[in-house]
Amino acid sequence: MSKKYVYLFSEGDASMRNLLGGKGANLAEMTKLGFPVPQGFTVTTEACTRYYQDGKVIGDDILAQIEEKLAETEKIVGKKFGDVNNPFLVSVRSGARASMPGMMDTILNLGLNDEVVEGLAKLTNNERFAYDSYRRFIQMFSDVVMEVPKPKFEKLIDIMKEEKGVHLDTELDANDLKELVVRFKKLFKEEKGFDFPQEPKQQLIEAVKAVFRSWDNPRAIVYRRMNDIPSDWGTAVNVQAMVFGNMGNDSGTGVAFTRNPSTGEKKLYGEFLMNAQGEDVVAGIRTPQSISQLAEIMPEVYNQFVAIAEKLEKHYRDMQDMEFTIERGKLYMLQTRNGKRTAAAALKIAVDLVSEGMITKEEAVLKVDPKQLDALLHPTFEPKALKAAKVIAKGLPASPGAAAGKVYFTAEEAVAAAKAGNKVILVRLETSPEDIEGMAVSQGILTARGGMTSHAAVVARGMGTCCVAGCGDIKINEEEKYFIAKDGNRYNEGDYISLDGSTGNVYGEAVPTIEAQLTGDFATFMAWADEIRTLKVRTNADTPKDAETAVKFGAEGIGLCRTEHMFFEEDRIPAVREMIVAKTEEQRRKALAKLLPMQRGDFEGIFKAMKGFPVTIRLLDPPLHEFLPHADEDIKALAQEMGLSFEELKETVESLQEFNPMLGHRGCRLAVTYPEIAEMQARAIIEAAINVNKEGMNVVPEIMIPLVGEVKELKYVKDVVVKTADAIIKEAGVNLEYKVGTMIEVPRAAVTADEIATEAEFFSFGTNDLTQMTFGFSRDDAGKFLNDYYDKKIFESDPFAKLDQTGVGKLVKMAVELGKKTRPDIKLGICGEHGGDPSSVEFCHNAGLNYVSCSPFRVPIARLAAAQARVNEMKGTKDLGQK
Repeated sequence: MSKKYVYLFSEGDASMRNLLGGKGANLAEMTKLGFPVPQGFTVTTEACTRYYQDGKVIGDDILAQIEEKLAETEKIVGKKFGDVNNPFLVSVRSGARASMPGMMDTILNLGLNDEVVEGLAKLTNNERFAYDSYRRFIQMFSDVVMEVPKPKFEKLIDIMKEEKGVHLDTELDANDLKELVVRFKKLFKEEKGFDFPQEPKQQLIEAVKAVFRSWDNPRAIVYRRMNDIPSDWGTAVNVQAMVFGNMGNDSGTGVAFTRNPSTGEKKLYGEFLMNAQGEDVVAGIRTPQSISQLAEIMPEVYNQFVAIAEKLEKHYRDMQDMEFTIERGKLYMLQTRNGKRTAAAALKIAVDLVSEGMITKEEAVLKVDPKQLDALLHPTFEPKALKAAKVIAKGLPASPGAAAGKVYFTAEEAVAAAKAGNKVILVRLETSPEDIEGMAVSQGILTARGGMTSHAAVVARGMGTCCVAGCGDIKINEEEKYFIAKDGNRYNEGDYISLDGSTGNVYGEAVPTIEAQLTGDFATFMAWADEIRTLKVRTNADTPKDAETAVKFGAEGIGLCRTEHMFFEEDRIPAVREMIVAKTEEQRRKALAKLLPMQRGDFEGIFKAMKGFPVTIRLLDPPLHEFLPHADEDIKALAQEMGLSFEELKETVESLQEFNPMLGHRGCRLAVTYPEIAEMQARAIIEAAINVNKEGMNVVPEIMIPLVGEVKELKYVKDVVVKTADAIIKEAGVNLEYKVGTMIEVPRAAVTADEIATEAEFFSFGTNDLTQMTFGFSRDDAGKFLNDYYDKKIFESDPFAKLDQTGVGKLVKMAVELGKKTRPDIKLGICGEHGGDPSSVEFCHNAGLNYVSCSPFRVPIARLAAAQARVNEMKGTKDLGQK
């Protein structure tokens, strides 16, 4: 029996999400629940995967199944595809298993042609509606399937409105729309060289192919990379009977959420438009009405919708995002899905659903995307400065937060400005999915058009980015790159403005901000996460200030303190340089003696800030040339300052230069050549610990030797550290525990971890360098070519941002196993940037590490990711108490 690639809505359910995609599975589930769903069928994600495997061709067996299910759907709805007297029209929509709003394509009113449009006009006794539907179909099909740009059609609409002296599309009559259809078809023929396709079945197959193709469009690829969605999942295609919101004033369409997606408030939230089709609401072409106004216009429909919304939320046990259409007074449900929400709303909804008894704490921690927490950890506007700031415009508060930055009018310019280190506000008439990269780098997004469910609003909320939408107070000139505010002032590209995504206010200056308050729902929710997780979370911090920030965010220690960062400060770099240019050990020790009290003070400050939590301090790691100038005039100035000749210093600088310093004289190799450096650092760490312990603390310092690849290397440096530490402890007459371990960042260390563990009491995986050395990529230069790797599907993500679990991960697992064999109680952590990446944190939990360490602002992200990893593990072994 041949494989099944196409399912009627009545043949599926919510559990088939991977096969039917999110939209298809939910349409099937709503059908099963008896809700008014226009019927249709779903072409599965497996058909999409096969389309790509077969060289972008739909197999004959799949085509036959589409034809079969189309015939069955015709029977269900009692209409016929291409029939002039009783036409059946469909919408064709994408639906991946992970929600990707606006990233892939949709075609409405498919099945119309020159004859069917007349039949539809007669059947409905509404010529205007029929031709409005046909002109929409020609535009969407041409844009999505045939790649004729949408703006070319918009221009023809604008010309027609000008000719007729009207402002709105709805003011064009049937004859105007007939004429528009003629002009649209003429444009199509000019662009493509052939007539607009008239055969409905050909239209359908081309549309299915277009949706499959849209899985791989540039914006979908960027969105997948940002949201960790694998490219081999594919998208399903949903072919659904059309219902028409543009049949007149007793018809309409809308989008609604069961709770407010910005605040989490338990109240129906949404918008609708009468006499419109779905894309009108989200595209921001017309300004919609609030869902509450539907109660006055159509009370029965409103009450029915409220009842369905409540049932859907209870059924899915989560906030729902629903699309609906009203056709001649009858309600139809087109979609439901778990709604995208802001970080603050996500926390409130999760906490409320637990208090309402709908879900357990374990389920609640899965309701929030860890990356979203970032939005709550960053500043808000300083109240006094905000009072004094002038509001230059007001729009809709589409995604909360405070943002200040320079104005840019295109996604490309926003990306370039952000790369140059600027804070960016992206200003657009309305955003489209093509703007995704510009939106991703922006502090905030401002649009002149669009409602609370427009593309800009939905995507910004998902990213946790501040957004003010539908700001009619500003007049934007995108071509000349400026906008005019309500007060008549002009703001050019590069000028500063600020946005308040919670009020919709726009300010004509950079308003200062203050730190976030991590209380209320945030505190409750994070307490649950901490209760559930078993993986500890530490921070990477080099200063007491960073350490304090991390403790505030819930860090349970420092996993990486980079001592070299302390050497660059103005008061100590001269001593570091003196040490480097020293010709004898005696001169070197003299310079190191100047650094000793500074290092000791640093460590005391960090130990105190960490309040007894463990602190892992890495001995000097970078090559020495990093501390010296390289330009002749800088060398000249330094030589003068140090009382050396230019030639002498220049010779030292040149002697330290290496072809590949990342693989050169650095890390433990420095301590092998100059053991006195390791000796000074060990003294500073141990003396600092003794001093703070005298004040009642109980610090157990962890001294980490970097870049080890051979056990004898580690033993040599460890002996220097232990000899120094033990002598100081003995002399002080105190008891002080300390540990000596290493960083596993050289592949050889991972594969000989059983030997290394004979000397190391802990391993910390330095996954930045381990990734660099395993791939043979320079992490500083890989960015220049990695985009080619994404485009050509060699990589799906940046291996420096998301741990490569197949290769680098295998080395980590091997080192864990080998290390534990030799030393069962070995402490294991990770301190590369991957420690704050949710999928990498889950890998660390599953690999049996004790902790992850990441930058201070990523600590809450790692805490939540660790809790989710534990819940996912529990899900594999027992029921989580579903109610």
